Amino acid sequence: MIITALLTGRGNNTLKDKNVLPVLGKPLLYYPATAAKSVDAIQHFYVSSDNTKILDESGNLGYKQIVRPPELSTPEAKHIDAIRHALEIIQQSHDVVPDVLVVLLANSATVKSEWIKEGINLIKQDDSISAVVPVYNEQDHHPFRAKKIDKNGYLETFFDFEGVEVSTNRQELEGCYFLCHNFWILNLKNSLYSNEIGQKPWTFLGNKVKPILVEDSFDVHTEYDIQRTEHWLMMNKDRLI
Repeated sequence: MIITALLTGRGNNTLKDKNVLPVLGKPLLYYPATAAKSVDAIQHFYVSSDNTKILDESGNLGYKQIVRPPELSTPEAKHIDAIRHALEIIQQSHDVVPDVLVVLLANSATVKSEWIKEGINLIKQDDSISAVVPVYNEQDHHPFRAKKIDKNGYLETFFDFEGVEVSTNRQELEGCYFLCHNFWILNLKNSLYSNEIGQKPWTFLGNKVKPILVEDSFDVHTEYDIQRTEHWLMMNKDRLI
């Protein structure tokens, strides 16, 4: 089984140079990059970006550079298209054909090597899995509690609850889980390369997505998120490699 890591990040962001901003003295992308580097099962390491700073910082950490074309580097560009482009380069230019792809997001430091190891092991144990992703439980934002605004400007539910009892107590609702945006592990034949359409909206993850439950994870979009990241790292000192 060929397992490859792909670090992704673009330079065109609202928070300028966010992927390389200093976080406890290291560029932000250092943390996801080194988390993957600590996983013995991963054999190949690549970075996809349009930004020289991201490519150079990742290159210093042992990631081979894939220059992302401009059309895949805009705010409107889809992440999946950048992943597909990287896979084409990896196969055509580097003669590596991955079975499993660990996609790392450069703007999230809230990732641990043990989570990546767990995800890879799950796929090794069950080859029918299409992807493994970290998730966190969030009952406050449960879909049963969500509202939309109708054409008359009034709130209404997303679901038809006629004849169904729905508790106002979050603890009594079925568990609600959100995907983290720190890393995803794709079993490519069952996900990106499958003819089946996966679960929306991240259809490229496939239909048999295994969760890894984590307490907390977030990515960086603002200066405040940098502060949150530093606090998370200090609380998880095993990430301060």
